[in-house]
Order: sequence, then structure tokens, then C-alpha cells
Amino acid sequence: MQQPNPSFASSLSSVVSQPVVAAFIAGGIAGAVSRTVVSPLERLKILFQVQSKGRQEYKMSVHKALVKMWREEGFRGFMAGNGTNCIRIVPYSAVQFGSFNFYKRFFESSTGSPLMPWPRFVCGACAGITSVTFTYPLDIVRTRLSIQSASFEGLQKEAGKKLPGMWATMKGMYMNEGGFLALYRGIIPTAAGVAPYVGLNFMTYEAVRGYFTKEGEANPSAWRKLAAGAISGAVSQTCTYPLDVLRRRFQINTMSGMGYEYKSILGAIRVIIAQEGLKGLYKGIYPNLLKVAPSMASSWLSFEMTRDFLYTLKPEDI
Repeated sequence: MQQPNPSFASSLSSVVSQPVVAAFIAGGIAGAVSRTVVSPLERLKILFQVQSKGRQEYKMSVHKALVKMWREEGFRGFMAGNGTNCIRIVPYSAVQFGSFNFYKRFFESSTGSPLMPWPRFVCGACAGITSVTFTYPLDIVRTRLSIQSASFEGLQKEAGKKLPGMWATMKGMYMNEGGFLALYRGIIPTAAGVAPYVGLNFMTYEAVRGYFTKEGEANPSAWRKLAAGAISGAVSQTCTYPLDVLRRRFQINTMSGMGYEYKSILGAIRVIIAQEGLKGLYKGIYPNLLKVAPSMASSWLSFEMTRDFLYTLKPEDI
């Protein structure tokens, strides 16, 4: 077998060990791992979020809803939209972690020095907006794919007809719902929710991770990292969840059969509270909290493991 060119291996290891590049690669891997682990709960959360008042199809416990999903659609139903989600989450997570390492350079007193909580929040918020802007069309298509096979009354489905995939759905939105802007429908409530969510996630994770780190310990154990990731995810998701509901509603605002015709964010909030009560803004939070712990725990652990590996990568390892 031909050995890699030593100079090429040296250059490659030098590039991937750079903080921003290592964070970019590790973030992509972390995103794919975390989303696949919790795919059934991620889809169920979306089905709960888009179910308006009067619909009964998924008005049940998480367990019964998962059983219904499995009985009607099988394993394919559990994974519906996950392919698109992974295609979206890999660049999304990569850009998020990579841009966070880029932005934090502006707040560091010296290279590699730890940040205070609020600078971490600001860097995380900027990283969240950056990542969602780059990958939003894939997010809105993932939402459509997640609900198109669900048994919602009014959704037009023909027996035996193959449902459109990612590219067909994207093309259909572009051609029939307003061109390029259709692929960014709901971007404002999405960015408004993502910024504080990602900011809180980065800020809380570092604080909890530091709390779990024993005195004199350079690096906490994997279990402590998992716990820190689970706690940070639960805190950030709970605080920003109503904005996530708004994001999903706006993403299907023009989808035939779903019955939403929101004109603005404030208008949507008024309609949801009037028709569904305050709890309408928290629909799907239970399966969301069930998924966020393993999702964020696996995301942070896989991110740190991959990043640390890339930091120490040597030419002979390539």
C-alpha cells in the first residue's frame, strides 16, 4: 500500500488541529450522532407542535403516540425526515461549533483563555444565527417530510402514491409557494429562538461542566460530560421552547390541509393562546425534554472526543 506523502500528512494534521477547523469537523460528527439517537422523539415533537386545536390524531401520551407511529409506519416512520435532518444537522452543527470558536477570539483576553458566562452566551447566540442562516432551507424541508406521512385529517395523500423526497419537496416549495423566499419562511422566529437557545446551551454547559470537574482534575469523565450536556440542553430548550413552536407553525403555514394562516409572529402568538391556551406554546415539550437529554449529552461528548483527537493528531496517524 502506498504511504501518504509525509509533507501532505504534516500539512493536513496541522490544518485539522486548528481550533476552528477541529471544532467544525467535530461539530458535524456530533450533530449526526445526536440527531440519529433521538430521531423518533424528534419527529414526535414536530407532530405535537403542528397539531392545532380540534385535531385528535396525536392527542395522547408519548408512549401511545410512538406505538401509533410504529403501527402505522414502522421503522420508516421513526426515521421519517432523519436523512434530511442529518444532511442539515452536519453542516448546521459544524458551522455552529466552528463559528463559536471563531467569535470567541474577539472576547478572549489571551488565546485559549476561558470566557466568562455572558461572553459565552453572546458567542453562542451569534453562532446559532450563523448556522441556522446557512442551513435553514434543509430545516423547513425536514419539517415537511416529518409530517407528510402522518395521519392528520386534511392532509392530501393518495394510497400507494410515493411521497416526495427532500429535493422534490424543496423544488415544489420553490415552484409553488413563492420561490427562494419560500425556503426561508419562518426564519425570523427561528433565528429569534435559536440565538438564545444556543447561547444558553454554550453558557450552561461550560458552567455545569466546571461544577462537575473535581479540583485538580484537568478533564472531567465521560459521565460528567454527558450529565453536563443533558442539563444544558434541558435548561436551554425549556427557556426558548415557545419560539420553537412558532418556528414549526410558520414552516407549514402554507401547507395544504394544516389550516394555519398566520400573518405575523405576534398575531400567531395571539391566535395560539386564544385557541389553545398558554399550553399551546409548549405543545410537544414532553417528548422534547425526553429527547434533549440524550441528544445534547451525546452531542457534547462526541464533540469533545473528536475535537480532542484532532487537537493531538500527528502526521504518522494519517
